[in-house]
Amino acid sequence: MTDTNARILVVDDEERIRRLLRMYLEKEGYEIEEAENGEMALQKATAQDFDLILLDLMLPGMDGIEVCTRLRQSKATPVIMLTAKGEEANRVQGFEVGADDYVVKPFSPREVIYRVKAILRRSSATAYLSKESNSSNNIVFPHLIIEHDAHRVTAGGQEVTLTPKEYELLHYLAVSPDKVFSREELLKDVWNYEFFGDLRTVDTHVKRLREKLNKVSAEAASMITTVWGVGYKLEVPK
Repeated sequence: MTDTNARILVVDDEERIRRLLRMYLEKEGYEIEEAENGEMALQKATAQDFDLILLDLMLPGMDGIEVCTRLRQSKATPVIMLTAKGEEANRVQGFEVGADDYVVKPFSPREVIYRVKAILRRSSATAYLSKESNSSNNIVFPHLIIEHDAHRVTAGGQEVTLTPKEYELLHYLAVSPDKVFSREELLKDVWNYEFFGDLRTVDTHVKRLREKLNKVSAEAASMITTVWGVGYKLEVPK
């Protein structure tokens, strides 16, 4: 998949919004499919392979949270939630069920395109990973193993299922153990944001990542350390 021929599923119950998004995304060279409700979105997203899903949070019947929850049972397709201004609690819930990002309505088409490109740009390898010289691409700590070629994470001897963004965040921290990264740095390097971005995006993903690791290994989860007033680091046990 190259950035310009990516397949994107646009899910919104308002035909006007779908038409607007299709127009701007097709202008960038993307191939667009549409769904007007959650049931149709889930059916399409599980039956076909998309590179990205733009998913409205408030859908009639099955809402965006439920679509994302069910999708994550079988697929790791990146999801950008479309949310209204007053839906902050739902937005956090969206991150908790595996959404990668969100755009607030009414949105600027420029911001949507920017965020879509930021997520697609990483594909299977990201800019910061290409700088590595480690030929095996495996990162091994006492309680945590990251096999980058397979995108596999093992904690306490058990495999951990992560969303693409959770994996990227963990790998980014693990490449530079004991180095402290600010939330702004993480947004810029992991989310590719320089202009748009909510620092809570980072906090929610760190929380989710810790919870998943903690289910199989408290030691692995405790390696992701909060440095108060600064940001986060992956601390190697001494």
